[in-house]
Amino acid sequence: MNIFLEDKQPAGSMAPFTLTRHLADIRVGILTIREKWEQLTRLKIFTNENFRDTESIIINAAVIPTLGNFEILLEAAKAKQQPKLTDQFRILEAPWHIFQYNDWALRHDFQLITQGRISQSISSTNQVMAPEQIFIEEGAVVEHCILNASTGPIYIGKDAQMMEGCLVRGPFSLGEGSVLKMGTKIYGATTLGPHCVGGGEIKNSVFFGYSNKAHDGYLGDSVLGEWCNLGAGTSNSNVKNTGSDVRYYSQEGETLTGAGSKAGLLMGDYSRAAINTSFNTGTIVGVCCNIFGAAPSKFVNNFSWGSERYIFEKAISDIANWKRMKGRDLLQEEVEKLNYIYQNH
Repeated sequence: MNIFLEDKQPAGSMAPFTLTRHLADIRVGILTIREKWEQLTRLKIFTNENFRDTESIIINAAVIPTLGNFEILLEAAKAKQQPKLTDQFRILEAPWHIFQYNDWALRHDFQLITQGRISQSISSTNQVMAPEQIFIEEGAVVEHCILNASTGPIYIGKDAQMMEGCLVRGPFSLGEGSVLKMGTKIYGATTLGPHCVGGGEIKNSVFFGYSNKAHDGYLGDSVLGEWCNLGAGTSNSNVKNTGSDVRYYSQEGETLTGAGSKAGLLMGDYSRAAINTSFNTGTIVGVCCNIFGAAPSKFVNNFSWGSERYIFEKAISDIANWKRMKGRDLLQEEVEKLNYIYQNH
């Protein structure tokens, strides 16, 4: 028996993030949706149609599983029924749901990951509130920091590092091998996935993995995909001066509503911003963009080089350079996927 996670969302509804990954590989909370199902069931999880068979349990990949609801989802799927969606469920139907549901998902993931396990000890150099809500994995280094888990759990992944002077208010997750630079301020349900770098002020935001915001500047109510980089001093707005609801815009110029009054930057994989970039409220940056110059548009199309089109060969070369800095190689399957996006989006 295996689980097949099916993407039933309308095409483009979770762009730019689903241009480069399956919906099940979106990170919300500590884990991706696929990783949650793996932890909860210990079953094989598939998203490729080639592995779908009569034995597969077919589940909507947009529904976020937890210890409290996954059995309901499984039983409904086995009976080929739709589960009754109550307050136990959250469904990813828009890209801003990633940061809006991160608090809820992070608390559930913390319970899932830490149940029955013992944290590494917390160094006495730290100032701590609610230590029972803090879990530190093997190899992580946390010294001379202030950790307030009374507002939500704090999870520090394997071999992660929090440099001196970090101020962290949970819920918060620092992924495997990730680093918080000295004096970083974190609050409002923030997740840094694996091998990220965080710095400055970060509020209620999600980094999928391998992305950097290493310097001063503010990032709030935002999502960064993988292999993104924000230059020193880069900040975003997450609230309009009028206090009214934030509107995003699609590639087709369609107005996207429903994000509420606090909504910031949504940046697709492999995109980067130069130093001192200022992003407007409700900005979407596509895949593989190089942002520089004053006042970026509220919608930046895939493969933008400033106001021009990124030359594909140059884009691939630049991505390879960035990946090498984190000890990774650019894979042929990535090049093929990016070429498809370049030609079709």
